[in-house]
Amino acid sequence: MVSPDDSKKIIDLQQRQAVQSAAGDRLGDLLKRVRGIALKRIAGLVGVLFENIDDALFDLAEKAENNAAQTQFFDGMREVRKKRHLVERRFQEQVTRTFNEFAEGRARVARPDVTPQAGAGLSLVDDQELEQSLAVSGMVAKANSRWSRALFQINQRLSVLTGGGSVDDAINPIGPAALGDAFREATREFDLGLHVRLIVYKLFDRYVMSGLDGLYEEVNAELIQAGVLPQIAATPVRAPGAAGTYSPPAAHGAAGAPQPAVGEPAPAHGGYDQASAWQAELYQTLNKLLAGRRGHPHDIGLPAALEPEPAAPPVLSPVDLLSALTILQSQNPQVAHRHHAQAGSIADAAQAVQQIKHDLLEQVERIGAADGHHHVSSADEDTIDLVGMLFEYILQDRNLPAEMQAVLSRLQIPYLKVAILDRHLFAQRAHPARRLLDALAQAGLGWSEEADPDHRLLDRVRQSVEKILTDFDDDLAIFQRELESFEAFLEQGRKRAGLAEQRVAEAARGRERLQDARRTAAREILLRIDERVLPPIIHAVLSRPWANYLVVALLRHGEQSEEWRNGLRFVDEFVWSALPKQTEADRQRLHKVKPQIERALRHGLGTIGLHDNEINETMRSLADFYTSLQGGAPVERKTVREVVVERACLHAAAASAEQAEAVTEQAADVAGSPVEEILLGASTIEADRVEDDLHEDEYLQRARALRPGTWLELVDEHGHRERAKLSWISPISSKYLFVNRRGLKVDDKTVTALAAELRAGTAVILEEAPLFDRALDAIVARLREDHEPAHPGL
Repeated sequence: MVSPDDSKKIIDLQQRQAVQSAAGDRLGDLLKRVRGIALKRIAGLVGVLFENIDDALFDLAEKAENNAAQTQFFDGMREVRKKRHLVERRFQEQVTRTFNEFAEGRARVARPDVTPQAGAGLSLVDDQELEQSLAVSGMVAKANSRWSRALFQINQRLSVLTGGGSVDDAINPIGPAALGDAFREATREFDLGLHVRLIVYKLFDRYVMSGLDGLYEEVNAELIQAGVLPQIAATPVRAPGAAGTYSPPAAHGAAGAPQPAVGEPAPAHGGYDQASAWQAELYQTLNKLLAGRRGHPHDIGLPAALEPEPAAPPVLSPVDLLSALTILQSQNPQVAHRHHAQAGSIADAAQAVQQIKHDLLEQVERIGAADGHHHVSSADEDTIDLVGMLFEYILQDRNLPAEMQAVLSRLQIPYLKVAILDRHLFAQRAHPARRLLDALAQAGLGWSEEADPDHRLLDRVRQSVEKILTDFDDDLAIFQRELESFEAFLEQGRKRAGLAEQRVAEAARGRERLQDARRTAAREILLRIDERVLPPIIHAVLSRPWANYLVVALLRHGEQSEEWRNGLRFVDEFVWSALPKQTEADRQRLHKVKPQIERALRHGLGTIGLHDNEINETMRSLADFYTSLQGGAPVERKTVREVVVERACLHAAAASAEQAEAVTEQAADVAGSPVEEILLGASTIEADRVEDDLHEDEYLQRARALRPGTWLELVDEHGHRERAKLSWISPISSKYLFVNRRGLKVDDKTVTALAAELRAGTAVILEEAPLFDRALDAIVARLREDHEPAHPGL
């Protein structure tokens, strides 16, 4: 006997087949074709997913911190391998069931429930279900935003197929919500821990949700061909950010409408940096040159995926390329480094760039994204080549040290992904990825081994590169976060370097003031001595201790002070006191001023810190001289020139035999030099007369045009290279002070010396423009050089 309750559990197979047949009839031919496209596309994406789940869990197991975590990942691998085909079948069944329900007019709203059941409490099971619901709802929301334009068109066309009923993302049978719900139901077959299950969801987002654009393009194309709303417009695109700010990407990125490909016109709205109109012009020129390189203008009126190339096989979607790049990036983060580290010439760099392109297309075929008859669209090929030329430029850019070139070249694959995700990379200066690369390059501009002995900066740049290589999937926000982190690091270094640079500049300023004071004091002394012949004691006092006293008075009190004027009056009286006295009036005056001279001299010698014994010795020598002068005894007298020559000869006598001849020649040269130069030395007064001897040329003009903050590369006589920044220009001597990135002094040079080094190529001015701007200018120039003879109108 069968009870009434039991009879409800019995399934009539004939009735079930009838229902399925009726559903199939209602599904209609077009819906059947859409379902067939969807099942085929999704099967391919899910196949790629499971291949990568195995690899990802194995990598995580190898990197696990403990045995328990490693065991969890290995158990997850075995479970996925064992039940993969079952889950794939369950997933296909869920998608098919969703289509049947949609065709029957009873489509369910696919929305993960993130609210625990009322009164059930927060049990462990509830917590796990909540985590899974949040993960699925997150990826669904991201995919809905990413593919909003295509979904809007599919929703409108499906609404026509179902008789005008409302269709939105939540009930679309091939929408992200339906697919996410179907995958979650199918993976209930897996006996996995929460952590491993969430990893599987993340990989589903990466390899399936991110690859839906190919499915949506094909479905829309099929329905357009069938005449279903062929002229439908896309959803309105939200207004971009203000001028000068970065608007997040739309297609292949965060939200909104697809971005124009390279070879398509850039948008004319405010997404561009309006402060730099030339950037838009440069971008348009680049598009034309890339299109002209292919021998025919690019059809700028259509998206890349719909280019009118009837004779060509279907093109690969951007997501196919992204999937291949993601695999290359995750399997071997060193790919770019391996290709570029040894690039020592333009030919080597070009070969390395082509190798990346070859590896990419090879990977596309390997993962099954193409069936062997697809080809890369001209727009995507332009993007691949353009990014390749960007990194080829980096490897040739002499503004970057070789170490920095090698590190930055590893970013080629991530930046190719960015260019495919968001074509605005080459059009917007404010793009986070562009600003990050510019910041890394600008930091590398001043890098050298001496300035970074502990490799603190180099390691931080490597850390940023590793962060992008390891963590970047399709979320462009990582570039903004890393940019902010790197700029915070640089700001700390700038503060330290700024303090050191300030101390160096203050020390240089102090030396300049001291040197200027010495020269001023020497001129005043020379002016009062003139060509008079004076005894050695007078020369000795004025040329050394009293000159030092005048310097101190000038630095402490200035030229208008009483101390400075009194010091000069002493020189006048001191020189006069040493001259022969022919009249009684002169002798009486000497007798009167001698005590004043002695007091003033003793005060001055004490002011400069001369030891008492030295002061007393000087005063005794002076007293002896005055006694001889008053007694009429003969006194030895010499001019300034004679004193200097005598000192040089004494030095020559004390020097070794090898040095004696050179020193004697030097003494002879001094004897024929100007008096001022004898006392001060030629190097100290070069700034006063060098302008008269300059040979005006472009190198001197470039040296004079330099401003503080400019970076140069300096090469010494041993071929050693050092990066240095012009920190300060002396207003006194016009000398240029150079520091390294830590704010420490590297060198100081006169304008003529710097011009001579620029002329000889041992000093090179480094470009200040951002790396991206320099690279785009160079790429445009290169393309023009290659193609303008054949296309003079470009």
